[in-house]
Amino acid sequence: VQLQACGGGLVQAGGSLRLSCAASGRTFSSYARAWFRQAPGKEREFVAGISGSGGGKFYVDSVKDRFTISRDSAKNTVYLQMNSLKPEDTAVYYCAARTDNYYYHQEGSEYDYWGQGTLVTVSS
Repeated sequence: VQLQACGGGLVQAGGSLRLSCAASGRTFSSYARAWFRQAPGKEREFVAGISGSGGGKFYVDSVKDRFTISRDSAKNTVYLQMNSLKPEDTAVYYCAARTDNYYYHQEGSEYDYWGQGTLVTVSS
């Protein structure tokens, strides 16, 4: 099983980026997926999670109303649309998948599969 994240880059504050995470090796259509991030010198933190159906979504407070998580089950892909980016959003973003539907669970150790990370840099 592989999760391939892409879409990171350098953007000015107030700008937007869209991250993608494609899964291969198994289907996750019934299971929750999530995005985490790790800023320099900080611990990894949960950003957003989405249920298997896509109907359930959960966000950490710092990204609510700015980020949107979505999924395309036919493509086995999850997206993170990031708008109104701030310098404090600068981090390596990781996608993750789990083999249950607890999309609101924020503990990274509960996730079974991880992507390689994609760097997002927001300049002020």
